[in-house]
Amino acid sequence: MSARLALVTGLSGSGKSTVAKCFEDLGYYTVDNLPLPLLERFLADPVELVEGKERIAVVTDVRAPGFAEEFPRLVATIDRTKVTPTLIFLEASDESLVRRFSETRRPHPLAADQPVITGIRTERELLAEVRGLADMVIDTSEWSIHQVRRHIYRQFAETPDEEPAMVVSLISFGFKFGIPYGTDLLFDVRFLANPHFVPGLREATGLDDSVQRYLDEQDDFRELVERLAGFLLYLLPRYRRENRAYLSVAIGCTGGKHRSVASVERLAALLDEAGWSVRVLHRDIGR
Repeated sequence: MSARLALVTGLSGSGKSTVAKCFEDLGYYTVDNLPLPLLERFLADPVELVEGKERIAVVTDVRAPGFAEEFPRLVATIDRTKVTPTLIFLEASDESLVRRFSETRRPHPLAADQPVITGIRTERELLAEVRGLADMVIDTSEWSIHQVRRHIYRQFAETPDEEPAMVVSLISFGFKFGIPYGTDLLFDVRFLANPHFVPGLREATGLDDSVQRYLDEQDDFRELVERLAGFLLYLLPRYRRENRAYLSVAIGCTGGKHRSVASVERLAALLDEAGWSVRVLHRDIGR
């Protein structure tokens, strides 16, 4: 069976980077923005260059000098006995593209010193031939990132029910050192009795059995873990349904050494038992 090759191109600002990440999530070997000489060599025999990979994605566009003229020729030279190519062309309305460039405050690659709309119209004209070769044209004007992901997953997943794994990060921290950057969900466990004030436990951490036994004696701790686990197990499938690649959950106590650490450890075990991929970080345990 030949390898599957997804060729992704289109207008600047139309969502090629988002689509590239989608293919990565689906397990494709993904290459972005190769210079044309390297792209030509790559397309001549991609299977040989990435031995063992049966799904390959290549993202390329007008950032490569001469792209509009050379890319159609390169597509025609692909050996279809070795790979099954699908050319995907992304586009959007002028209004949507102008808005996106305005939001990012980046110049258009074809109009560094001119209005963005000039570059958009020039690029649209240059890529007319490439667009005509496309097996799939996707207009992202009215689509959110989640809708783009859903479409790519639906079209290119190996099986209808294939979903990229969502990684759950559980982070313990101390409020006195600040809230972790990029937190999606945050829980405060400072209402629990603090082992810091218990003789013999101050120098221990939430990783130690002595601290965990002390907390297990508290009804509040056991109920907290049970309720948080139930809440997260309710939320996680719904976040994954929206094609989230990761979720960051932070749990804080005063110093990030005892209560938050023990809570994260207990939750990680329960989520792992339920089949979720969990990463654990105890940010402030050594402070």
